[in-house]
Amino acid sequence: MRNDLLINTESACFVHEETVIKTANYTQRHRPTSAKSGDRFASNMSDAEKIAQTQKLLDRAIADAWYTVKSDRRPPKLTRTRWVWQLAVSYHLTHTYPQLIEEASRRFAAFGRNNLAQWAAQKAREERGHDRLALLDIQSMGYKAEAVVEALIPPSATVLGNYLAQSVHTPDPIGCVGYSYTLERIATGIKEKHIHSVEALLPPGICATRCLRVHSSIGGDVEHVKETVEMVAELTHEERIGVAIACYETALLYFNPFVEDDISEEELKYALKPLESRTHIQGKLDIHSLIR
Repeated sequence: MRNDLLINTESACFVHEETVIKTANYTQRHRPTSAKSGDRFASNMSDAEKIAQTQKLLDRAIADAWYTVKSDRRPPKLTRTRWVWQLAVSYHLTHTYPQLIEEASRRFAAFGRNNLAQWAAQKAREERGHDRLALLDIQSMGYKAEAVVEALIPPSATVLGNYLAQSVHTPDPIGCVGYSYTLERIATGIKEKHIHSVEALLPPGICATRCLRVHSSIGGDVEHVKETVEMVAELTHEERIGVAIACYETALLYFNPFVEDDISEEELKYALKPLESRTHIQGKLDIHSLIR
């Protein structure tokens, strides 16, 4: 699947100092020498320039992580069974997110960081109920959805979920912004062609891409990315760097081949066999009616 985010990485960054960092030493070396000089640099830009350069900073952090962990390993071929596994990943990520980001909102508000508090509160509202889309997709595939997500807890979902929880619970929860931006930015690289390729694997009449459609280039994530960039562009120089570092760290976890969910097709079929349901949802439903 082509993702333009990982192709065009030669653009300049937002910070005035040398903060465009190479791969593995990113978090150690990506430090400004002077926050004040960085903010003076930003103050000379128009709003449009600040937003554009902020997105370049965050996107470069994600791309640097991708090049850091790039390997020859290829993910297993997508099958109907493995799609259920991917839906379990989506469920666990979307199930824990609203509560954690709502907690981040309260913490930002307690620190008087109202712009961040408002952003996090909005994120919690936007993402609430998306776990139900994943459950409906699993049910559509012919399985007992709640039983599936209880039995299948993919390592990648655990690792990413733990990172978000740790980011929210640190003295400065700014990392949750980078986490949110990274996953939504990557989702915007999922084009309709890929969604159709997934649907082609499914039995006729089965709709099991509700969650994928919402988290793709044809869903709400395009607008969410734009809103986050605009908010981050108004943060202090030091805060922007914190967000960029969190983007890099989140992307490292997302792309790391050692965090991949390397379960065999046979193991997956064995685990799912007793979770089959006699009845399942068929046909396409209005996803908007399923989100609270």
